[in-house]
Amino acid sequence: MAILKPFKGLRPPVAISRKLASRPYDVLNSEEAREEAMGNPYSLLHIIKPEIDLPASVDIHSQQVYDKAKENFDLFRKQGWLEPDGADLLYIYAQTMNGKTQYGIVGCAGVADYLEGIIKKHELTRKDKEEDRMKHVRITNANMEPVFFTYPAVPAIDKVVAGFVKNNAPMYDFVADDGVGHHFWVITDQAIIGEVVALFAKVPFTYVADGHHRTAAAALVGNEKKLANPAHNGTEEYNFFLAVHFPDDQLTIIDYNRVVKDLNGLSKETFLEKLSTVFTIERKGPEIFKPFSLHNFGLYLEGCWYSMTAKPGTFNDNDPIGVLDVTILSRLVLDEILDIKDLRTSNRIDFVGGIRGLGELQKRVDSGEMQAAFALYPVSMKQLIDIADSGNIMPPKTTWFEPKLRSGLVVHTLE
Repeated sequence: MAILKPFKGLRPPVAISRKLASRPYDVLNSEEAREEAMGNPYSLLHIIKPEIDLPASVDIHSQQVYDKAKENFDLFRKQGWLEPDGADLLYIYAQTMNGKTQYGIVGCAGVADYLEGIIKKHELTRKDKEEDRMKHVRITNANMEPVFFTYPAVPAIDKVVAGFVKNNAPMYDFVADDGVGHHFWVITDQAIIGEVVALFAKVPFTYVADGHHRTAAAALVGNEKKLANPAHNGTEEYNFFLAVHFPDDQLTIIDYNRVVKDLNGLSKETFLEKLSTVFTIERKGPEIFKPFSLHNFGLYLEGCWYSMTAKPGTFNDNDPIGVLDVTILSRLVLDEILDIKDLRTSNRIDFVGGIRGLGELQKRVDSGEMQAAFALYPVSMKQLIDIADSGNIMPPKTTWFEPKLRSGLVVHTLE
């Protein structure tokens, strides 16, 4: 059963909370982070993207950058920009986007749960990215950013959360520049905390929705500390890491689309002819076409949109991986027709999160940068959980969750 552990969070004073909260480290490159934090000394980007306070020529993976993270973290604490709570608490973090609000419980997940498979993943991680975040955790001795987890919804937990939210004002409540509302409650009532922890102990598994590298890094550093401590007893703070747990029925996965640089030497006519052997193709014209169901795709090519529907017999609905539209597209089109074999390494393909809209696909093709674009129907939460439960791994760039968590509303130290 899953662990949910209260902890003594480090949090910003209300007056600077909006300025301190930042987007996650992995959705911004260094230049974007530098621009976003400009003129704002409170931004957590100074800790999670510390290269912004160093010359642009500095290698972002150099020791100098990690040292700067620790220096800035120490400064934030000294200045009172991150202050410790006096007891082990739980928190509620809600986000509102497009009129819909999702409510997550902020508490620590267990390192042992990750290592033993109680926390399930659906993506492969890259060692270089793991090691980058491991160095960051080691030098700050903290989980600066939460990972985004989901779990099978429990009505009794929903009821406790709804009751608390109804009867208590949020500690932080602001709308970020992107229009997403962020609402954060601190639960100090130990009876309510105990009730939530007890209910959560009945949850059989949790799932990494977003933040596979941060999750792996946090768990691996925790395990390192365990192995290095001859007096280890299992209660140390390094046995746990920061996560926001959302019920699965409140989350939205949006589309994650593909653009390709060339048609593998094929003319438009030959390409469409090859597609028509495995897809039913329908010409739609210049207006953006959005896929309407699983196994239906949008194709944008030479100023025109097409509907592509996979023909029966070209996929297996009983195979948790084979049923995915990313698998169907990869196998039938990218691999067999376009000869793009490895999505992780090929420089002939790029991926566009659905938050940018299908107009972004059209723009990248019309500019001449790309030759064709494919719009996909979003993966469902059920598909994600089925894959994780079966021990399978999704193909690269399959899920895109929105809204993203803001980092810095609470920090977990391993001290």
